[in-house]
Amino acid sequence: MGREFELKYRADSQKIAAIREKFPGFASIEMQTAYYDTPDGALGLRRWTLRRRLENGRSVCTVKIPLPDGSRGEWEAECGSILDAVQELCKLGAPKGLLALTQSGICEVCAARFTRLAATLEVSGCILELALDQGSLLGGGRELPFAEVEVELKHGSEIVAVAFAENLAKEFNLTAEPASKAQRAMALAQK
Repeated sequence: MGREFELKYRADSQKIAAIREKFPGFASIEMQTAYYDTPDGALGLRRWTLRRRLENGRSVCTVKIPLPDGSRGEWEAECGSILDAVQELCKLGAPKGLLALTQSGICEVCAARFTRLAATLEVSGCILELALDQGSLLGGGRELPFAEVEVELKHGSEIVAVAFAENLAKEFNLTAEPASKAQRAMALAQK
């Protein structure tokens, strides 16, 4: 299992451009994400996220679950089908309950389309990914534009990651975004 620790901030096009100018080495990734749940919403009730994301055309399926410390457990598998991915994710260590919950089927609930500019940074012995995302959340026949900045800890100290993210937020006047893309797209679908 991977453990995801990231901090998210609301942004706009001008702030993203300014951050991009400050840090070198961004790669561009086109993201098309579909979020799934069971017909009875069993995954959402557990706050589990099941998604299939095309990253520049490469299919990556992921399940995320909340952990007691506030971070998320995360398992990923390259797989063309989300149904095939459920089995693969469980083989990688995702909760076996995922198989039982999805036996009755799954359906796409909402989606997101965005461009990610991603750079890997070394900060005080830590490896961080700085991601600048701009695009749209899709749900319930509605579309909501968004722009956000993510700082994800890949290796090292959470304290360093938090300090870097807080300094970045202060320098560029960013506001914390407590909800994930999936949560915001699900809320859009439920309006």
